Amino acid sequence: MYVFLHKTFSLNPMQITKRDLIVSLSTACFTLTCICATPRFDIMESSIFEWNTIPVKSTKTGGVRTFFRSQTATLDELECHVTTLNPGEASHPPHQHPEEEVIIVKEGTVEALVNGQKKTVGPGSVIFQASNQMHAISNVGQTQATYHVFSWHSPGTMKR
Repeated sequence: MYVFLHKTFSLNPMQITKRDLIVSLSTACFTLTCICATPRFDIMESSIFEWNTIPVKSTKTGGVRTFFRSQTATLDELECHVTTLNPGEASHPPHQHPEEEVIIVKEGTVEALVNGQKKTVGPGSVIFQASNQMHAISNVGQTQATYHVFSWHSPGTMKR
């Protein structure tokens, strides 16, 4: 038996054995599979998003236009959407999340929960919501309220 194995799989350290070849090829295939299976995210470059080209998705409280949600050169994700709330509606109950966001009121009158206090603001107002702080926004006016939301995930803060 020893003679058979010795002749079939040479013990010469300078010669590659079948076992070495199989292990090497298996490792290479596994590595390539892992690399190819890793999701790749396109980095958003400078862009223009025209208001009339962004479709409106109707919601039970009004509507939303999603302009972009993408990785950038410096952020794991940058997102911009525009929400339109019907009078008396809230976008969601008070909540918190790790990403920060900036809200710019385009039209209407909204009530924003910031630092535990509610404040009523109108067009042109800017609201900053810090990381992990409770916040909410609702339309307290008689007409639709529309606002732009910009949020971002700094590197390492996003769960995939």
